[in-house]
Amino acid sequence: MTNPIIRPTSTDDIAGLQAVLDGTELFPSEMLPDMLAPFLSGDTEAFWLTCHKGGEAVGLCYTVPEELAEGTWNMLALAVRPDMQGKRLGAALVKTAEQHLKNKGQRILIVDTSGTDDFALTRQFYAQNGYEEEARIRDFWAHGDDKVIFRKAL
Repeated sequence: MTNPIIRPTSTDDIAGLQAVLDGTELFPSEMLPDMLAPFLSGDTEAFWLTCHKGGEAVGLCYTVPEELAEGTWNMLALAVRPDMQGKRLGAALVKTAEQHLKNKGQRILIVDTSGTDDFALTRQFYAQNGYEEEARIRDFWAHGDDKVIFRKAL
């Protein structure tokens, strides 16, 4: 199988990325066009990346600058189509986002996730990719569901 191609998201990627979102249930796929609009029109510093494999859009990464912070960015969304998970495509998306930020002279990338057992593999993924747990806010998402913040210096 060919290596993944990761590039800035385009309008042509929307349908494939909606399938990724439908498969992962990260957020409702009908929200994607409105979320992408500022990026596609060049009206934001935030950026979207799409991972292509075999000519199909199979993953996404969405990263935004943290307001009122110098050189700090937050990865708000990372998803890979369920049948393509476990093939290091998520890691490739993260590495590409990190390199993009390094090239811009940025300092830190953070990512938030849940502290529940359902997200244990997600937390393991970030740890395996060089992120350290920086903070935990108890009961943030819901009672018994902590917000876990991971950090990586760029």
